[in-house]
Formats: sequence, C-alpha cells, structure tokens
Amino acid sequence: MTALAPIAMQSLLATPALAAALLAALPGYRAAARLNVAASLLSLLAALLLLGARPAPSPLFLVDDLNIVFLVLNSFVGLTTSVFSASYIGHELETGHLTRTHLRFYHAIYQVMMFGMNLALIANSIGLMWVGVELATLSTVVMVGIYRTHAAIEAAWKYFILGSVGIALALFGTILVYLAARPVLGAGVPAMEWTLLVRRSGALEPALLNVAFVFLLLGYGTKVGLVPLHAWLPDAHAEGPTPISAVLSGLLLNVALYALLRFKILLAGNQGTVDPGVLMAALGLLSVLFAALMLYRRRDIKRLFAYSSIEHMGIIVFAFGMGGPLANFAGLLQMTLHSLTKSAIFFSVGHTAQVKGTQRIAEIGGLTASHPLLGWSLVAGVAAIAGLPPFGIFMSEFLIVSTSFARGPFLAAALALGLLVAFGALLTRLASVAFGEPRGPVGPVKASYLPSFAHLGLVLGAGIYLPPPLVAWFQHVAALLG
Repeated sequence: MTALAPIAMQSLLATPALAAALLAALPGYRAAARLNVAASLLSLLAALLLLGARPAPSPLFLVDDLNIVFLVLNSFVGLTTSVFSASYIGHELETGHLTRTHLRFYHAIYQVMMFGMNLALIANSIGLMWVGVELATLSTVVMVGIYRTHAAIEAAWKYFILGSVGIALALFGTILVYLAARPVLGAGVPAMEWTLLVRRSGALEPALLNVAFVFLLLGYGTKVGLVPLHAWLPDAHAEGPTPISAVLSGLLLNVALYALLRFKILLAGNQGTVDPGVLMAALGLLSVLFAALMLYRRRDIKRLFAYSSIEHMGIIVFAFGMGGPLANFAGLLQMTLHSLTKSAIFFSVGHTAQVKGTQRIAEIGGLTASHPLLGWSLVAGVAAIAGLPPFGIFMSEFLIVSTSFARGPFLAAALALGLLVAFGALLTRLASVAFGEPRGPVGPVKASYLPSFAHLGLVLGAGIYLPPPLVAWFQHVAALLG
C-alpha cells in the first residue's frame, strides 16, 4: 500500500492530463463521454488509495490530513458530474445547442479543469498552488462561454476579468509571503514550500504576513464567491452548461477556500500577526446576509441557486473564521454536505431546464406532477440545502450557530437571521416550481438520476448517522485548523 502511494498521487495529475489530450482528439461523443467518466473514476480511486497511505512530501507535492478531505470530495463530485454530463450534454447535442466540435472541446476542458484543481490541492509550493487555481479558473471561464451566445460570452468575460483581478491579488499576497519567508528560509523554492513555511511560521515577519493575508483573502475570496467579490458567480452559473454550475458550486469554490485555510494556518502559527479569523467571519457573515436577501429577487432558477452557493460559502467561511475545534468541525461538515447537495440540485435543475425549455421560475411549475422523479429529487435537494432535518446540513448549521453563540451572541443571532431569511426564500421558490398545476412542456426527459440520488442519499445518511472513523478524521483536521 505504501509503495503505491506515490503512484496514486501522480495519477491525480497524470490521469486528467492524459485524458484531456485523448479527448481533444477523440471525435465520437459516446466514446468521449465514456472516457471522461473512466478518467474521473480512476482519479477517485487514486484519491481513495491515498486515504490509507501517504507519500513522503517533496518540495513540490504534498498529501496530508487536510488536503485529502478535499481530494476525495473533489474526485467523487468530479465523477458523478461526469456521469451527469453524459446525459445532459447528449441532449444538448440532439437539440443543436452544441455541435460535435464543441462537445469534443467540452470533455477535454473538463479534464483540464480537474487537473488544475488536483494540482492546487496537492501542491506543497504556494506558487504552484496559485498556478493550479489559475488553471482551473481559466478552464471554467472557457466552459462558461461554450454556448457562444451573447449572454454566455458576456458572462465568461465578466468571470475572466473579475477572476483575473482576484488571482492577481492572490499572486501579490503569495509574493509577500515569499518575501516574509526569504530571510528565514533562503531564496528560491524553500521560501515557498508549505511544510517549511508552517514549521518556521513563528520566525516570519508578522507585518508582511498581515498585509499578505489581506490580499490573499481578497484574491482567493473572489474565487470563493464572498460578497462583495461575488459578481461573476450568478452570471457564470446562469449562462454556462449546468454540469459546470455543479462543478463551480461543488468543487472550485472549495479549492479556493482550501488555499485560504492554508494561509490561515500559517498566520495562526505566528504570535505577532492579527487574527485572520476576524476578517473571514466578517466577510462570511456579510455574504450570508446579502445572499439571503437576494434570493427573493431571482427569476432564473440557476441564478437562484448561485446565490444559495454564495450564502453557504459565507456560512462555511464564517465557521472557519470563528475557529475552534467544534466550529472547524462544523465548517468541514458543512463544506462537504454543501458540495454534495448543491451539485445534486444542479443535476435536477439542468434536466428541468432541458425538459421545460427555460430557466425562468415563472415558466416552470408542477414538476412533481409532470415529472415525479425529477420533481421530488429537486424537492429533496432544496429541503436539504435549506437545512431541514433529517438531512445533514441541519446538523452542521446547528453546530455552527450554537458554537457561535458561546463566543459572539450578536454574530450568531445575525447568522441565524440570515439562515431563516434564506430558508423562507428557498421554500417559496420551491412551492412555485415543484407543486401546483404543471406549466411548460410535459414530455419525457432523458435523465441520469443516479448521481443526484447518490449525493442526496449521502447527505441524508450524514444527518442520521456519522460513522465514528469519519468523525475522528474531521475532528483531527479541525484541530489542525486552529
């Protein structure tokens, strides 16, 4: 097992890279869709293998207790989304929304995106981590504009411009960390190596680290979708293909969050720095309150759930900002369950938009009557994301609010208010879409329900019973986060 660990880590990069090259040259849609699924499955198997054995860290790559959480979640959602893509993109081909050239391009870029996210997650160099996040961002920019409509191109450009500003700020913050480390670790690669940085964090210049974290929070916070850095996210969700909406909400936001957590750990090891949790909690709470109010004004169903993603990333960042073993545990659980739930919702929303021919909420209705499986899967997803028991998000949000009350009652009250406001908006929209008289076309839909049901089953199971090994794992990671 230990001997296979380096091969498994290398496979997380080699598999999507080779698959992307093959998919770019593969003409047939069915073969490309199957290869996309196969490559995603191999990536998941490699990530699962790393649960039992870790390769020794190198100056460039690292697998530890923190990033393995993200790697397994990233690979699992990447696999289920590739399965969903096979039916969703096939429908787009049949209806003429995409050409075979676009589809070949789509599958290749999908694997490039997975390569970029895996690179960011296993990088031991903070510079290489920045490269991975940038590559993942650029690949999703291309995917958002794949329909080549005016609105899609506009959304892609907005995403590109705001994402470039964010990634430039993150680069400047990374350079400042390097400058703080160079007098202690020397010039070159060692001053950017995470394992060395965290080991000597107490000796780094605190003033430079403080300034660096502000830029890093703004830069990577743009990718997380934190208010007021969120403007790209609703447009990208609404105009891009739905599998990309699932990946954006379920994966890419988490990868940017992972980068923030790495630097939060670095600052926590230096007694001369400010508490980074204060800034994170403030931006997180602002995101929750703003997004909760904006949910009431959405008329497009994909934009609705885009703002829901902003709200939930705000909850997660708030939890990590508050810090402490319980809040960090709840934040990890919330992050995991949000990724599973929101991607499941977008699976249902994607097929709903296809069968109804629209994303406008006013033109969708009675879904549980016209398409029962589709309608009830959406109902279950919205109930889960709204925090209703027995789904696991109820438990994670309860933990976040309750642990916050002990340390900041007013902050906890504001968070609870935001959750209640968002709850009302989601249930109001759900009643319009899922129940009542059917509106729009009522014909059959070619859908793959397995990914959605698998995700929702896991979220429901987490609300009923968390296996002790999973609890112990998350508790250990929560302790590392400080």
